[in-house]
Amino acid sequence: MKRISRRNFLKVAGVGAAALGLAACGGSKSGSTATSGSASSAAGSSTGSVNTAGFTVQYGPNPETLDPSLNSAVDGANTIITIFEPLLIINENNEVIGGQAESWEESEDGLTWTFTMRDGLKWSDGTDLTAKDFEYSFKRMANPDTAAPYAETCLGMIDGFKAAQAGDTDALNVKASDDGKTLTIVLSYPCSYFDKMAAFASMSPVQQATVEANGDAWCTSAETFVSNGPYMITEWTPSERIVLSKNPNYVGGWDSSKIVSDSITLLLLEDSSASFAAYNSGEAVLIKDVPTDEIPSLTKAEDGGDFYVDPILGTYYVSMNLQRDAFKDAKVRKALALAIDRDYVANTIMQGTYSAASNLVGPSIVDAQGYFYDNANGGSPYIADDYEANMAEAKKLLEEAGYPNGEGYPTIEYSTNDSGYHVPLAEYLQQVWGDLGITLTISKMEWSAFTAARRAGEYDVARNGWVMDYNDPSNMVELFCTGNGNNDGKYSNADFDAAVEASKVADVAEHFAQLHKAEDILMEDMGCIPVAYYNEFWLQSSSLKGVWHSPYGYWYFQYGYIEE
Repeated sequence: MKRISRRNFLKVAGVGAAALGLAACGGSKSGSTATSGSASSAAGSSTGSVNTAGFTVQYGPNPETLDPSLNSAVDGANTIITIFEPLLIINENNEVIGGQAESWEESEDGLTWTFTMRDGLKWSDGTDLTAKDFEYSFKRMANPDTAAPYAETCLGMIDGFKAAQAGDTDALNVKASDDGKTLTIVLSYPCSYFDKMAAFASMSPVQQATVEANGDAWCTSAETFVSNGPYMITEWTPSERIVLSKNPNYVGGWDSSKIVSDSITLLLLEDSSASFAAYNSGEAVLIKDVPTDEIPSLTKAEDGGDFYVDPILGTYYVSMNLQRDAFKDAKVRKALALAIDRDYVANTIMQGTYSAASNLVGPSIVDAQGYFYDNANGGSPYIADDYEANMAEAKKLLEEAGYPNGEGYPTIEYSTNDSGYHVPLAEYLQQVWGDLGITLTISKMEWSAFTAARRAGEYDVARNGWVMDYNDPSNMVELFCTGNGNNDGKYSNADFDAAVEASKVADVAEHFAQLHKAEDILMEDMGCIPVAYYNEFWLQSSSLKGVWHSPYGYWYFQYGYIEE
């Protein structure tokens, strides 16, 4: 029943190669004009009969939030990119095209970006949408009271951001024209990938009237949810399903003639066995949460089935709460990292669906000379693959830290959600850290509660990970800056912060040199523990057409339909 597809492997490499000239701050000065995206299997080219009633998929449990400014999870973003639309969007070839903006222009000095809005833009409730909605949304995101985890990543290059973070949100240099037709954004330094940021899910607009009328509850039920994408939420039963229906008021970058399905149903399942049952019964035509004990049979089957494995640009790592005394000594953190046999984790525990990670920034991420990974740490991995030597060094470091054979070290708790390989990895860490004399307990939490607790620092050690939003190592490295909204381990190092700040220059070589320096500092401190590089695996019925999966871990369902 199942086939393995590596169809995005070359696409990932191609994305990296194409980004070489654009990855660093400073670059192309030419303006761009929007074009329409296209699906690889549009309804018009179907060879069978097309069922446009709708389809059902599963790619996550209850989302923590569907507020674009507050979301930091891939499953939430997968929903957001279907029901919202930023200024720009990404098509199936990973090209930036027009979204709510029909065209955009970058000034010669790379500092001023001007977006011209499409005519006739509407919210899903039928009211007008203009550039003023984007001005409001970006300033709301920059407001420290919003506590948007992506604020610095998405807006940190905009002039006035630091003043906005200090409370003066009007200082953010984003201005809509009086007629709402254009949006002008002034940057504090040239950043050629700002078009990719303008296409990021967190940069989607939110309706001011709805937010102000309903507060944080605006995005928790179908009755109060207003969006601007090709689909909108019409039913929401927590822990069961979200139903997305075609938005009759949609105007935007997706080709409306290819948006053919009346509805998309999202099964909110956290139990992979329940997801698998939904797939096998035909209820769902795509599931992300595949039971790990089923994978050996899925990968061995050769009857043209539905099991896919695609590399994506991301790293699975372990966060330690560096505000806890147990993790304040870098020697302890290094010992914990060295005690992990990454080859065993990737190829035995994770059954070859992930790859062993010895660095934070993984393969296919570019720098000025090629790939960032190849040029990191003088071309050497931060963690060697000689596991016996690593384990001996781990015991030595723990002793030097004052905990010979783990004596006197406190019991620590590992927090994780129960899906994929998260619990088997936790049990493995319980074993190998036990070999150091450290007692580890495991706390399994529901997904929506887990991410909130991790962000709040309510944990000792926790599974973590990051899938890249754009192909530049800054997207991974900057997570660990002091005060970053996604810095779950609360890592703080002045030299690291200085290197990241020094990377924000137009000189491409200097940009990457400073990011290499920052990663060196982080890995020497072992501010987090890299474990594996992500691959995405899922089941997808051959009847589901028109959808695609990106190297950034997103499924695009806008053009999806069932072929019978």
